Amino acid sequence: MSYKLSVLALLFSFSVSAQISNQEVDELVNRTIKAFDVPGIAVAIVKDGKVVLAKGYGVQSVVTQQKVDANTLFGIASNSKAFTTAALAMLVDEGKVKWDDKVVQYLPDFKMYDDFVTREFTIRDLLTHRSGLGLGAGDLMIWPDGSDFKAQDIVHNLRYLKPVSSFRTKYDYDNLMYIIAGEIVHVVSGKTWADFVEERIMKPLEMNNSVASVKRLKDTTNVITPHVPIDGKLKTIKRYENQLFDGAAGIYSSVNDLSKWAILQINNGKYGDNKQLFSEKEHDEMWQLQTIIPAKTKPPYNTHFSGYGLGWFLSDVKGYKQVSHTGGLEGNVTQTTLIPEIGLGIIVLTNQQSGAAFSAITNTIKDSYLGIKPEDYVTTYSNRVKASEASADKVTDEVWATVAKNKKDKLKIDFSKITGTYKDNWFGEVTIIEKKGKIYFASKRSPQLVGEVFFYKDGNYVVKWNNAFFHADAHLLFKYDQNGKANNLKMLPISELTDFSYDFQDLDFSKE
Repeated sequence: MSYKLSVLALLFSFSVSAQISNQEVDELVNRTIKAFDVPGIAVAIVKDGKVVLAKGYGVQSVVTQQKVDANTLFGIASNSKAFTTAALAMLVDEGKVKWDDKVVQYLPDFKMYDDFVTREFTIRDLLTHRSGLGLGAGDLMIWPDGSDFKAQDIVHNLRYLKPVSSFRTKYDYDNLMYIIAGEIVHVVSGKTWADFVEERIMKPLEMNNSVASVKRLKDTTNVITPHVPIDGKLKTIKRYENQLFDGAAGIYSSVNDLSKWAILQINNGKYGDNKQLFSEKEHDEMWQLQTIIPAKTKPPYNTHFSGYGLGWFLSDVKGYKQVSHTGGLEGNVTQTTLIPEIGLGIIVLTNQQSGAAFSAITNTIKDSYLGIKPEDYVTTYSNRVKASEASADKVTDEVWATVAKNKKDKLKIDFSKITGTYKDNWFGEVTIIEKKGKIYFASKRSPQLVGEVFFYKDGNYVVKWNNAFFHADAHLLFKYDQNGKANNLKMLPISELTDFSYDFQDLDFSKE
């Protein structure tokens, strides 16, 4: 059957079927793998308390070619956040903590940029992305992998991060607050976040293959390898391993195990006949709108509201409440979607970093259960990705073309004006140094952030990171003193598609 005919057959089958069949999911996922160059995907569908589908597709690694199955472990990344809020809900049920307790009650060293915010900051505020800090603020302490920052550094360094909005007025996604929330679990329960999640959540749910941190994996024979496209080819990279990130993004799980988690959530905190992990009252609290996110009312979902609860994104789709989250690590993205009123849960795990891939799968499955006229999301999202990448490439290509022209023209650049050691209050020291006739940027506390520096234009240099899989090359913007020597350095990402966790814009270096 030709590609066009297979698509038409798939769409026609949806129009006469109330829900997608397993065979149709197979075809959908296989098309997605090809369209977005994703080596491996696992999908689960839960309906009315039962697992309708749990299956793996493709391979764990393009190197080993080992197959993905329903027990293959993926880093679920920020889908871990809902486990952190569930852990806190259990502690609320036990009367050990309240959602609106002040953070300083448990972590006396906690301090935000503004003293009022410090005093008023609650556990609820840790979980709702309304701190006043900008998108991904401070993430360079945990991203990319390999930095030497500790939990106490995160707590201490928050005081240096300047807000971009008033406290509790605006949604801006953050990760650091979930690391702090994990510390609250530790302080209150006496167990590490990972121990608590494994003992109090995973064990009762019989999530027997899952772990709360990649470092806790005893057997790696059925675990995905992350993949990143570089110059049109997929490259395998090391798994992200920084345990500091666990409360925000640490869990490794499979669609078989996460199906149990989805059933628990849809069933108001109850699993099986007698296992009530957290009360219906606190479950409802986690699914209440806390922070508003602007929504557009348009087909096919006609969403009227959107926002964030406690560890979950909340919205309405076709008149039903949708509870969802996504997650992303280097070379690995995932999505969980629940529509409790119709007993539906959809889980999509991938070992590449294309969010369009999991969206195409989730939305196709979701639409079939909602009775929405089918759309070829694979083609729609593929075209959208290509357009977005073309726009970003236009910007980055201009920068590197200018750099190449400067080199060809043999411009005489006095790099001594910018060399030296620079320090930012929360990120620490970086150096701009000469080695064998080339200039390099290197971070002291985040060793992967090292790369060659090139002249772009007056006061503006650019750094190309040694690790190409970052896709995060950056502008270096220098200010000079009266002697023409740089005394200040700020940074900005070159590409508009740079992951927000490379929060270069939050850095403000002074010359040492």
